[in-house]
Amino acid sequence: MNQAHLHLLLNHFPVIGAILCLLLLLFALMRKSDELKRASLGGLVMISLLTIPAFLTGEPAEELVENLPGVSHALIESHEEAALVAFIALGLTGALALVGLIWSRRRTTLPTWLMTAALLLTSVSLGLMARTANLGGEIRHTEIRAASGSPIPAGDAGGQQEKKHEDNDRK
Repeated sequence: MNQAHLHLLLNHFPVIGAILCLLLLLFALMRKSDELKRASLGGLVMISLLTIPAFLTGEPAEELVENLPGVSHALIESHEEAALVAFIALGLTGALALVGLIWSRRRTTLPTWLMTAALLLTSVSLGLMARTANLGGEIRHTEIRAASGSPIPAGDAGGQQEKKHEDNDRK
């Protein structure tokens, strides 16, 4: 297993985990259950920690794929920039969740402001993670590049191959 395999394996956990934590958090708020609130906060802490190896394996994975035919350097850079923003957002979400867990050890109920902030940060983080995942998929999956309308700069290896493919389709 190389770094690209590892990156592809790990990068699904933050996205899927954030979805599950958001759903659990919404359910906890609807049920007004402090136990479920704490469980969702614990999940957010774990997911934010799993984001670290997913993020750190990105650069070594880039080294393995950047020179492959059809791989766009511009798409890799877009994915990398989005990953940094999503990584920071999910890190902040995890930090807030940890504050909530520490708070809940001293008090029986969690404050509404904290749970509202956790809900908002989780939603934003999930959106950023989903965008990052989509951009990562576009690096090797030309079928989603066309669907998303992501531009590939002319002169880029992936862009040149994409243009040739489009020219052949027109003929």
